[in-house]
Amino acid sequence: MIMATAQLLDGKRTAQIIREELAKKIEEHYERTMLRPGLAVVLVGDDPASKIYVRNKHRASTQVGMDSRQIILPAHSTTSQVLETIEMLNQDPSIHGILLQLPVPRHIDAQVILRHLDPRKDVDGLTPTNMGRLMAGQSGLRPCTPLGIIELLDRYHVPLEGQRVVVIGRSQLVGRPLALMFVERNATVTIVHSKTPNAWDITREADIVVAAVGHAHLVQPNWIKPGATVIDVGINRTESGIVGDVDFDSVAAMASRITPVPGGIGPMTIAMLLSNTWQAFQETVGS
Repeated sequence: MIMATAQLLDGKRTAQIIREELAKKIEEHYERTMLRPGLAVVLVGDDPASKIYVRNKHRASTQVGMDSRQIILPAHSTTSQVLETIEMLNQDPSIHGILLQLPVPRHIDAQVILRHLDPRKDVDGLTPTNMGRLMAGQSGLRPCTPLGIIELLDRYHVPLEGQRVVVIGRSQLVGRPLALMFVERNATVTIVHSKTPNAWDITREADIVVAAVGHAHLVQPNWIKPGATVIDVGINRTESGIVGDVDFDSVAAMASRITPVPGGIGPMTIAMLLSNTWQAFQETVGS
């Protein structure tokens, strides 16, 4: 095994710091106003992985002092029935953030549901309104995983302006919004994907490489230039456990900074969900 030489960007520790900061703000606000942020997570069906994610979000939100509500609908629910739940939450003044746990069962149109979610409560940042605001460079709630990546880089004082960034993956959840958020920070951004020939020739020129494709150990040392910063968003379940999109040990010997899997971007995503809920709460009730 090659010993890692890169600095570890510890998302778990950083997320804990963010949660402690939020808990203090929430408690101080509650002492003044007797109001707490309310987060509702809607789960359709009983997918085991989704149930774990929902449970983790519930635990994290209650730990920082938020009111947390879990709404679990049967897998056979129709799009209309899910919409009724979303509309009820849209109108509930005690709920400041709404998250639809994805994926939903195939017969449900997630895009229709997202279009009906109040953008002011869209703490996942996935409604067309908030995506449009990101595209236009306007303020709004940002998608949690890209936001967590930017926040982690900022907390470790990694420069972004003027840097060459390559994002591997073009998903609506991570790749596309993340590229726009790097552009907001004056980075020069390229997206590569499954149809990009010889993608490693492009990634080798990057100061920052973000892997977000869900392909175990796709990124090898020959994809990375010496001294680059490597962000691994992948979560892949293998016989040997959970691994990322980056071959960690070998790439860590090339990079200057790298995120682990697990303990990297995953905890930051939940921390940004809480941060977005706090932001939505403040914009509703004031500071």
